[in-house]
Amino acid sequence: MDTFRSGFVTFVGRPNVGKSSLVNAICGRKISIISDKPQTTRHRIMGVFTRSDSQIVFVDTPGIHKPITALGERVNKTALESVTRDDEEAGVDVVAFVLDATKPFGKGDRWVASKLDLADTIVVVNKIDQAKPQQVLAMLTAASELGAKEYFPVSALTKDGLSTLVDHLTAGLPLGPQYFPDDQVSDQPEERWVAELVREQLLAVTRDELPYSIATQVVEWEWPRIRVDIIVERDSQKGMVIGKGGNILKQAGERARKQLPEGVFLELRVKVDKDWQRRPERVERLGY
Repeated sequence: MDTFRSGFVTFVGRPNVGKSSLVNAICGRKISIISDKPQTTRHRIMGVFTRSDSQIVFVDTPGIHKPITALGERVNKTALESVTRDDEEAGVDVVAFVLDATKPFGKGDRWVASKLDLADTIVVVNKIDQAKPQQVLAMLTAASELGAKEYFPVSALTKDGLSTLVDHLTAGLPLGPQYFPDDQVSDQPEERWVAELVREQLLAVTRDELPYSIATQVVEWEWPRIRVDIIVERDSQKGMVIGKGGNILKQAGERARKQLPEGVFLELRVKVDKDWQRRPERVERLGY
């Protein structure tokens, strides 16, 4: 009798609670880019965790927030579609609501919770390594009022609690097929991963007021040569991305190359596309 279990698990929550870090830590490889800037994740990205008896397909979603641009609306739509259980394409087997143990349970958390079927949702309290014990207790106490199915305190950084979480998720999956080969850890095309890697490094080296206006897109892929366009909304932002004497662009390129195979020639080019994130047709054309 076949006892293999498989299914889809989605992490949902406010921006910057550590959803991408959790997917990366469990899968053992960088699937999603991470940053301390809000709305770092813009796509619904799948990370695959396979064991001899099971396969969990993790759906890493953008942080749900109050949108003020066309990009923000698209990002929210992507996240909310990932918790739809009755949609054959977007449906998932387990929804995990991720909370940040270092922050108080706030209005944003309650708003996200209002979009979920809490009786069939598990709560994951992340960043317990950074929080004081009383903060973790306060978050668990506040979260307990939601009436969720289960509660798990974990740390994506130290991996504390992750094995318990994964075992629980696996046990709750239905019997099913193996969706991805043993050696596949993501559904992302390589081109998108490289574009997102460049954006991650730009988020790390640019100023706080710029990041959400950056988009990245691979426009040339003739291995080992890769060219990535960095798209901003205004001429002033172009200068900020390039930096004095090209230092910002150089830093981002060097950081990205360190995570790519040896011998890759990565070319970065900055372009202005005025108010792109407020124009739905441009948001869609850029792949969001």
